[in-house]
Amino acid sequence: MITIAERLKIAYDRIAKAIKNSHILGQKVALLAVSKTKPSTLIREAYQAGQRQFGESYVQEAVGKIAELSDLSDIEWHFIGPIQSNKSAQVAAHFDWVQSVDRIKIARRLNDQRPAERAKLNVLIQVNIDDEQSKSGCSLSEVDALAQYIATSDNLVLRGVMAIPKKSDSLNEQQHSFAKLQTCFNQLKSQYDSIDTLSMGMSNDVEAAISQGSTMVRIGTDIFGPRN
Repeated sequence: MITIAERLKIAYDRIAKAIKNSHILGQKVALLAVSKTKPSTLIREAYQAGQRQFGESYVQEAVGKIAELSDLSDIEWHFIGPIQSNKSAQVAAHFDWVQSVDRIKIARRLNDQRPAERAKLNVLIQVNIDDEQSKSGCSLSEVDALAQYIATSDNLVLRGVMAIPKKSDSLNEQQHSFAKLQTCFNQLKSQYDSIDTLSMGMSNDVEAAISQGSTMVRIGTDIFGPRN
């Protein structure tokens, strides 16, 4: 049976090949291992293989795993799921990054609820890049106001944008969606010095995302296997 370490190597090799094919000078792409629904034992196995950045979507499940793995002090926890108002305090308390902020109300709650003893919370704006009613994320027209609010909040750091585009098997369609987010990212980067993260690309569209400038891809199934 293939191990987590072997799966991680395959994922990193895939990323390296996509970077080479993208011809973007100096491009660096981080791998966020999406560990939602997977037990902490598998996360520990990935950690032992060198992985440090992990993504979770379900607050209660994640908080339990964070506690179980508290001895691994250099893990970086990213929240990537929709944020309900009644769960925002737990997200603010336990995570290092939140990639799914899509409205000022949630940004305000995360800022107000961030514990004083913790470093500022790194934030990505989630953009509904293809205007799908079933998807979370703000519209492109709402990004500027939300970015300004986050950038001026005492306990938040605006780091970039994230999107989950419309599912497609067409490379051209994938690239078209990612190009729109890249344009949004570049505009924000010209306005805010803290912007450095363009989180786009998952197991089925890593190559398209990297070709359009992604700096972070989110991979779950290819590392941990199918969701439970």
